[in-house]
Amino acid sequence: MRIRITILGTGTLAEALGRRWAHAGHEITVAGRSVEKARQLAQRLGAGARAVPLAAIAAGAGSEANPGTAAWAGADAVLLAVAYTGVEEIFRAVGAPGGALSGLTVIDATNAVDHGVGVLRVPPGTSHAQRVAELTPGARVVKAFHLFPSEQWAAAESADTGTTNLPPSVTICGDDAAALRTTEELVRDVGAEPVVLGGLDRARQLEEAAGFVISLAFSGVDPSRAVPAMPTS
Repeated sequence: MRIRITILGTGTLAEALGRRWAHAGHEITVAGRSVEKARQLAQRLGAGARAVPLAAIAAGAGSEANPGTAAWAGADAVLLAVAYTGVEEIFRAVGAPGGALSGLTVIDATNAVDHGVGVLRVPPGTSHAQRVAELTPGARVVKAFHLFPSEQWAAAESADTGTTNLPPSVTICGDDAAALRTTEELVRDVGAEPVVLGGLDRARQLEEAAGFVISLAFSGVDPSRAVPAMPTS
C-alpha cells in the first residue's frame, strides 16, 4: 500500500528513512525550519518527493509547485525527526496544538536525552511520546525508530545489526490499532521487523532503553554485548 508521509525534519534520520520509504514507493513530503534544506533533501530523495514550507503547512497552502494542495490533505503519517529541543517550536509552526494533525499517525522518533549521557529529560512517570500526544491533540502517536542510529537505515537495505543475518527489530508502542498497523508497514519497508511492546504508556520504557544504548555507545561499549542473547524457541 502506498503511504503518504510528511517528514518533519531534514537531518540524517529523516534522510535515511525517507530514502528507504521513497524507494518502497511511498509519497514523501519534507518540511523543516530551513526551506532550503527541505528542498535539498527532497531533491536527494527523488522519486517525486517534494518540499513544503512550515508556514504553508500551518496555512494549509501547500508547496510552491502545488499551491492549492494542503500538506496534510493527503497525508497518512507524519515522521517527527527533529532534535527534542525543537519539537514544541515545529509543532507550533505547523498548527499542531490547534488540531492540524488530528487523525494522522504521528511517529515520534526523537530521543529526549542528554547528549552523550543518555539521561531522559522528561518528568518521572511520563515520556516524550506522551508529551508529543499532548502537543498534537487528536493525533495517533506511535513511538518508533528512535533506537537505531540513522546509519542503520542509511546502509544497504540488506544490512542487519552486524551480529546476525536477521533483520533488525524495531520496537514500537501506541494506543491506536490503525496507527500501529501503518507504522508496522513502514518498519517492514525499511527492511526491519516490527515488534509492538504495548500502549503509549510503555513509551518511557523504550526511551529509557535508548538512553541506555546511547550512554554505552558514547562510552565506547558495543551495546549488543551488554544485552544477553536469549533463545528464540
